[in-house]
Amino acid sequence: MRSRSTKQNKINIVTLGCSKNLYDSEILISQLKANNKNAVHEQDGNIIVINTCGFIDNAKQESIDTILYYSEKKKNGEIDQLYVTGCLSERYKDDLIKEIPDVDKFFGTTDLPQLLKHLRADYKKELIGERFLSTPKNYAYLKISEGCNRKCSFCAIPLMRGKHISRPVNEIIDEAKQMASQGIKELILIAQELTYYGIDLYKERTLAKLLKDLCKIDGIEWIRLHYAYPSGFPDEIIDVIKNEDKICNYLDIPIQHISDKILKSMRRGAGKEKINNLIKKIRVKNPNIAIRTTLIVGYPGENKDDFNELCSWIKEIKFDRLGCFTYSHEENTHAYNLEDIISEDEKKLRQKIVMQIQSEISSQLNKEKLGKKLKCIIDRYHEGYYIGRSEYDSPDVDNNILIKSNDNHLRIGDFYDVIIKDSSKYDLIAELL
Repeated sequence: MRSRSTKQNKINIVTLGCSKNLYDSEILISQLKANNKNAVHEQDGNIIVINTCGFIDNAKQESIDTILYYSEKKKNGEIDQLYVTGCLSERYKDDLIKEIPDVDKFFGTTDLPQLLKHLRADYKKELIGERFLSTPKNYAYLKISEGCNRKCSFCAIPLMRGKHISRPVNEIIDEAKQMASQGIKELILIAQELTYYGIDLYKERTLAKLLKDLCKIDGIEWIRLHYAYPSGFPDEIIDVIKNEDKICNYLDIPIQHISDKILKSMRRGAGKEKINNLIKKIRVKNPNIAIRTTLIVGYPGENKDDFNELCSWIKEIKFDRLGCFTYSHEENTHAYNLEDIISEDEKKLRQKIVMQIQSEISSQLNKEKLGKKLKCIIDRYHEGYYIGRSEYDSPDVDNNILIKSNDNHLRIGDFYDVIIKDSSKYDLIAELL
């Protein structure tokens, strides 16, 4: 008689894309573990769940390549089951089913209960506020809303994530307390649009109140704000950042461009004058703040004058942190009706020029920090250096602070006071005080 296999399934969650996707993967793993499933993140497993990104061309291609990679493994018998979820699946499910039939099933961004069912697990509502943390033990992302009501011409996110839905304050606070109990010291607040928080639930923008409530949680020492839309920006947020010690002097404001012609076509709701006034207002009220932004180059109709205006403006404003994307022509967006005539080579050249300008700005700003004292949180250890960040830096995208280990034994996740001794374009070299 043939005996029944006792092989235990191991479910590996593969995450692509942004921090919001990572957050969703952590929720999924938490649900699976609560069902006594052996779930892991970015490890080996015989059941694979790919949480995809569908934001721009490069991200979509990475998602497709990853699906094809694991599809081939399934054909070869190296894995048993393959599921795909997330933004790409939400947006292109029908096409993907036809093109990649080896995937067992595709799920959208709101199909968590259905995905769990296929993994022989139940969706447990009582787990709201709890999740598996895949980030280093000192920081975690906290999603305060889902979706977006903005109508930016280039953006497909509303197609994949739907309209803006704020999470109730009590639910967010409970989750933050849970993370604090696990040793998390830094909360990074994420949403498609932070400052819109609360309008749907409370009929007014209530981000400021939420921030003050989060500041009351014992154990949380830093709170960082990501993705604040420049149009309709509530002034009270500036005051809260300045006055609340736990809130980092850091603000991520995706501006995208500065040419009035391009901004109007992008349907951003704010022109050059309004954007400049906002930046000036923030810096006057809080001279200590670090402002990060992201830009898009190669948008349809961006001529040399528009691009030169953008470059001059970057040199004038001197953002503390800056990222730059090349325009991606996304179907079913308003901009898709415009002719995408700028070549990919030209887009990449403009991106390179922008980042070269920013590297020079960053290098100069870092030199100005020589001899200054900073509070630093340690994220990891690598090749003889402890690697940390100040309140002016978000993980993975901003500067690092490098501290030579020598005879120092620093604890990952702890705070230390350091003095800056040297600098490069994107890193600072420091010693313990």
